Amino acid sequence: MMSSATNGSSEVRVWCDGCYDMVHFGHANALRQAKALGDKLIVGIHNDAEITRHKGPPVFTQEERYKMVKGIKWVDEVVEDAPYVTTLETLDKYNCDFCVHGDDITMSADGVDCYHLVKAADRYKEVQRTQGVSTTDLVGRMLLMTKNHFQKGDSEYTVAKDEAMQNLMKKCKINSEGLSNIGMDHKAKGSPWTGSCQFLPTTQKIRQFSDGRGPSPGDKIVYVAGAFDLFHIGHMEFLEKAKSFGDFVIVGLHTDLVVNKYKGGNYPIMNIHERVLSVLACKYVNEVVIGAPYEVSKELMDHCKVDVVVHGQTYIPSEHGDPYALPKTMGKFILIDSGSTVTTEKIVERIIKNRLEYEQRNIKKEKKEIAVIEALQKSQKVAEKSG
Repeated sequence: MMSSATNGSSEVRVWCDGCYDMVHFGHANALRQAKALGDKLIVGIHNDAEITRHKGPPVFTQEERYKMVKGIKWVDEVVEDAPYVTTLETLDKYNCDFCVHGDDITMSADGVDCYHLVKAADRYKEVQRTQGVSTTDLVGRMLLMTKNHFQKGDSEYTVAKDEAMQNLMKKCKINSEGLSNIGMDHKAKGSPWTGSCQFLPTTQKIRQFSDGRGPSPGDKIVYVAGAFDLFHIGHMEFLEKAKSFGDFVIVGLHTDLVVNKYKGGNYPIMNIHERVLSVLACKYVNEVVIGAPYEVSKELMDHCKVDVVVHGQTYIPSEHGDPYALPKTMGKFILIDSGSTVTTEKIVERIIKNRLEYEQRNIKKEKKEIAVIEALQKSQKVAEKSG
């Protein structure tokens, strides 16, 4: 099958592929940039066996990853079981003009650039990687369960295991000795892609993720609230079901301090700026209230013109009263079951239970990236001398 560039079609079809494990706003931003280069975005996702062979075990199953990517607002089509090394045959099979990837390096198990074939054929374009977030970094946060991703002031970069972490590891029957700092220690800057760095939120980034429109006249407005930490398939399926109760979905995101107050431990894993972008990337979400009040107030209901408030099956802390008391008395509250059993806590448990495998995966990835950087630097020095 020929691409649109050769068959006369005016539609530009763009190909992206990857693991898309623990889909975060960095993935979403790359897909947003890729979509901007064409008309349709086709995303190929590797299966579990391919990822395990080339990179190490994924955190999410392939079925979970397929569903998550389908729920990102810039994605038009998803191709399951995509090959780990991108070929021209793959681009032609799905009628794609070119492949797009971030400006980091992806290597196969054999140490080969996964995009060398499409690069050689001049059917490859690069977009800027989102600084301050990576799957490796998020895994590192969970391995350490630290608060430094949302603390401020002198404590912002402090890395320390606390009682909550010890309790979680005890629950998972894990010895805490020798727990790695991979991806979390701000002094570890081996790889510019895997190493941890601070995410810098900007109003421009929020505008890029927002669809930029308000509700239309007559739209039924749905309001949901929560932490939406480590945005995952459980959140996605809940929001999809919530959208079925109206036309315009507003998500109220609680501040880090409020989330920490009702969830305890070192939650949230992602700070509020990261959570805002993760939620905005979901195609079922139209608007986000940043730092929404824990109690759904009359002011909020009136300001947002809320028709119905929806909540899932997660526990509602009510030590200081029911936060949904008002919409319940107004007859505007609906309790739903998304059908998903995935929670942020269960994801953390997956990581902790398999920490040794994930630590080795992170270390292996960082070593590969450092080796590539050193090779590039060496070739550059040779070129400079010969020049």
